[in-house]
Amino acid sequence: MSLTRKLSAGVAVAATMATAAQAETTLKISHYLPAVHGIHTDFIEPWSKEVSACTDGEIKFEISPAGTQLGNVARQQEQVMAGVVDIANGLTGIPRGRFPRTSLIDMPFLTDDAGAASNALWEIYPDYLAEEYKGLKVLALYAHNGGLLHTSTKKVETMEDMKGLRIRTPSPAVSEMLSYLGADPQGLPPGEVYESLQRGVIDGTVFPWDPVKSFGLNEVLKYHLDLGAYTVSFFFVMNQRSYDKLSDKAKSCIDQYSGADLVAKFGDWWDAWDAPGRQEAVDAGHEITELSDEERARWKEALEPMMANYLQEVKDAGVDNADEIYKALQDSIAAYEEAHKE
Repeated sequence: MSLTRKLSAGVAVAATMATAAQAETTLKISHYLPAVHGIHTDFIEPWSKEVSACTDGEIKFEISPAGTQLGNVARQQEQVMAGVVDIANGLTGIPRGRFPRTSLIDMPFLTDDAGAASNALWEIYPDYLAEEYKGLKVLALYAHNGGLLHTSTKKVETMEDMKGLRIRTPSPAVSEMLSYLGADPQGLPPGEVYESLQRGVIDGTVFPWDPVKSFGLNEVLKYHLDLGAYTVSFFFVMNQRSYDKLSDKAKSCIDQYSGADLVAKFGDWWDAWDAPGRQEAVDAGHEITELSDEERARWKEALEPMMANYLQEVKDAGVDNADEIYKALQDSIAAYEEAHKE
């Protein structure tokens, strides 16, 4: 074989090997929820299949949920930043202080609508939140429906009933809210709530309905106060280096199934995820109480100093424009809710 033919053959083999390697690219996704949760079954698993199909199999995914080595809620951000995983879904409030701008959506009585909160986060992300995600490609930011107060031994209907209750909290803003209402906030990962309730280490927790079912909490709860007083934010992000290494086609497919179109799905998704948890509590004979309008007004008034104090804490931590970000969230939510009036 001539040298020219040998070189040509070598180039062809190398090209074939490169194509094969590219076709076998597997991206790791981690999240902290059980594999039965809607975030896994309705969101992450279908999303990965859609992206993979779009790339004609060039990209495949390996998903690690709760209960796996990569499923720790407190490690989602650091794992994806370090490239231990390529994509991660996590809570912005755990660990505390890493996403102070994004976590302003957790402020009390801002909204109880997952669709409104998720839309607001995505709308203000380019101008106000991007600084918190350096080194990451943000695929979606979103939030859950208004959280409830769930207790195991004591029914809560008024602010006075909150005094001294040890309540699990998901974020700094919610911790401040609980403290101002007289409770004793306890920072715990979601996966530790069941045992803590069972052992009497805590008296209750704040959650929307869906994790109550996912983590089996109706077995150790009896009372539910429908507050709608707060929401909690989440990130779905990709290591920027992992993204940059992909082919143009793979990048295009990830972009196609992420962003605004993905964020817009969370309102309906969360309504669907919440319904079984509530029905399970009803079937178990639990007491579900709505916070009265009069009591809601009292809580809002009591929390005004807390909201001012929390904004100041965020500013003191280096977010000089915290007031501006909070106002942008308020305006976005108001516009969304006005546009979606039934």
